[in-house]
Amino acid sequence: MFAQFIVNGLITGLLYSLLAIGFALVYNTTRIFHIAAAGIYVFAAYAFWWLAVKCGIPLLLAAILAIALTMGLSLFSEVGVYRPLRGKKSSLSVTMIASIGLMTVIVNLIAMVFGNETKVVETAILKTYSLGNLIITTPQLYQIIVSVVAITAFLILLGRTRLGLRVRALSADESLFESLGYDKQRAFSLVFLASGLFIGLASCALVYDVGLDPNMGMTVLINAMVAMIIGGAGRFGTCVAGGLLLGVLQSLTVYCFASNWQNAITFALLLGFLFLRPQGIAGYKQRVV
Repeated sequence: MFAQFIVNGLITGLLYSLLAIGFALVYNTTRIFHIAAAGIYVFAAYAFWWLAVKCGIPLLLAAILAIALTMGLSLFSEVGVYRPLRGKKSSLSVTMIASIGLMTVIVNLIAMVFGNETKVVETAILKTYSLGNLIITTPQLYQIIVSVVAITAFLILLGRTRLGLRVRALSADESLFESLGYDKQRAFSLVFLASGLFIGLASCALVYDVGLDPNMGMTVLINAMVAMIIGGAGRFGTCVAGGLLLGVLQSLTVYCFASNWQNAITFALLLGFLFLRPQGIAGYKQRVV
């Protein structure tokens, strides 16, 4: 039973890692606290549900289309909201308030159109796989495959390609990046497209298993933000370590106590890292000048 909870926690941690990467891509490069990612996450879930259930499109194709639409909405948040504010040299506090506003609009529009009740993508009883005493469901198997492939591809792209080098350079010094002749606006657009991709992947993989409702986005985003912070804000690959640690810890909390304690343990872990190791597991201390 203990091993089963560990496996469940690792799978959940992989999903947190996907969403944390989507959040970190925006935060590390633009310094924007991208709260609208919660609304984009909900949009991805409902786009997947509507395409698969209402339109009868095969699940894989529905997921691909939903992720493409999510990337479009993520790009809109940059072009339609953040870029005009950046052009007016608005503070990051103002930008964060605008992000909260965009999230609120997206979530409430979805609730108005589809209602507040919980919906499910798959109603059939799906096959399970046994490995000794461990049981993995079909949705969990899909989550493992999608997460591992996406995270591995991202880390390779980030560390071994020119595009990844530019993303890291933009994260390190935005002004120097622009002074070297690179198009900062285009780079931001690519970052938001990539962010939408990871948010869409995490959303589709999770709601296929547990269902969806308009209010689910903020809870998942908080877990992703905590994963990014404890992994090491300012870096991208550390989100994976933070996500896995958080997922396992939450699962063990359910095993030892009850699910009601998950949020308390999550924030206790966050406070512990903020006080004792603010740079996270594998982050680096910022120099203060």
